[in-house]
Amino acid sequence: MSSAPAHARRISVAPPAIEPNPAPLHALVVDDELSLRQSLGRILESHGLRVGTVEGGAEAIEYIEADAPDVCVVDILMPNMSGMELLAHVKKRYPLIEVIMMTAYADVDSAVSAMKAGAYHFLTKPFYSTDAVVHAVLKAAEHRRLVDRTKQLEQRLQSLERFGEIIGTSPKMQAVYKLIEGVSTVRSTVLILGESGTGKELVARAIHDRSSRASRPFVAVNCAAIPRELVESELFGHVKGAFTGAQAARAGLFETAHTGTLFLDEVGDLPLSAQVKLLRALQEGEIKRVGADEARMVDVRVLAATNVDLATKIEAGTFRKDLYYRLHVIAISLPPLRERADDIVLLAKYFLQKFARMMERDVRSFSVDALRTLRGYGWPGNVRELEHAVEHAVVLAKRQIIEPDDLPVSAPPGVVRPSLRVPEPRCDAWLSLPANLVDSPYAEAKKRLVATFDEAYTQELLRRSGGNLSAAARQAGLDRSNFRRLLKRGTAPQGGEA
Repeated sequence: MSSAPAHARRISVAPPAIEPNPAPLHALVVDDELSLRQSLGRILESHGLRVGTVEGGAEAIEYIEADAPDVCVVDILMPNMSGMELLAHVKKRYPLIEVIMMTAYADVDSAVSAMKAGAYHFLTKPFYSTDAVVHAVLKAAEHRRLVDRTKQLEQRLQSLERFGEIIGTSPKMQAVYKLIEGVSTVRSTVLILGESGTGKELVARAIHDRSSRASRPFVAVNCAAIPRELVESELFGHVKGAFTGAQAARAGLFETAHTGTLFLDEVGDLPLSAQVKLLRALQEGEIKRVGADEARMVDVRVLAATNVDLATKIEAGTFRKDLYYRLHVIAISLPPLRERADDIVLLAKYFLQKFARMMERDVRSFSVDALRTLRGYGWPGNVRELEHAVEHAVVLAKRQIIEPDDLPVSAPPGVVRPSLRVPEPRCDAWLSLPANLVDSPYAEAKKRLVATFDEAYTQELLRRSGGNLSAAARQAGLDRSNFRRLLKRGTAPQGGEA
């Protein structure tokens, strides 16, 4: 007898918490003078750094590509490739690596140019104090590690704030978010209700990721995908010889999920015999492998989901009432996509960015008619159907803008949703005018609207770049100083100076 199909079960363990990098700080010394490379290398190694030394820019590039250091200490005057050229290359390809420049001349102009080009610090030779050199290198390397750790933490925080891939700003989704936060800190069983494609597993993962079990296994199983004769073996395991084909003992998913979370998708499709064992596992915290005499204790939090009416199944005698009450300790109902139309555009833009990046296609936005089509369609397959539709459109789009013909769906005739609104924070200024704006004189109204646009545009670019001002400026096609002025103008109080 074979085991359940692989697509029926999914096991994942959350990555460990982000800890400081335990590896020694790593420095690369680049100088065409052998004696200086050797002496500076020995000094830095004596202070616990891992040090590499090369004599020129080409060798430095090869070294960095093979084993990126935390900081490069680079001489400005070198043959073939100057230190400034190497600095430009490093900051373009590896912006997190810090660079300290050295020169034998106390040249203020060179120092200013190096700092403007992104150098972390500037040293003059001969060094007046080796301690000062070591201090500068240590600070630069530690700064790189700090920035790297901060970016990781910010990415993780953004992921948590977005509830994984659960996306939506509608009131019904805000209610779902509150429930997720509330049930994540307790151990109670949760029953997640919703139509197919509404994201029930995403909710289960979000609950797990916020719980004290986040670093432990998350095991998801689609009960409907397991052959009925294999359900008990899949969930609770079996001993050798328990049935034909059981050539060795095998742990079930309850044991696999020990100390973690088990997500039972489509729990309403479990046969009655498995429901009895599931009820005991929930009540007593113990399971018995098929063919075994002794029970095993397990520590598992169970989350379940269904897209059918379990009350109807209870009346039909195909689902146990006592199991229903045991699973239905806390219920989270996911709204179908048709009941949160304002989230459709937000989800579509998220999927567009995801697939355009994945497929390396230059598809950037939807036309107004395409957005109207998306909002007018009923989405019986919910978010899953919308995701597939956007993927289809990205593949077929002939231009940077997706048109209705690129979509595999169409809005019913005569369906027009007025006041099309893209529900992204502070980014709807160009789609509809505030009601009180037209009460102002033209010049004042225009000034206010432009200020609103400046603020929304710059803040959104900063959000996408993780707060990196230089990256946001590059995306806007502006230099850093002009972008900073635009940012200040957008956030300045009305009537104040930019």
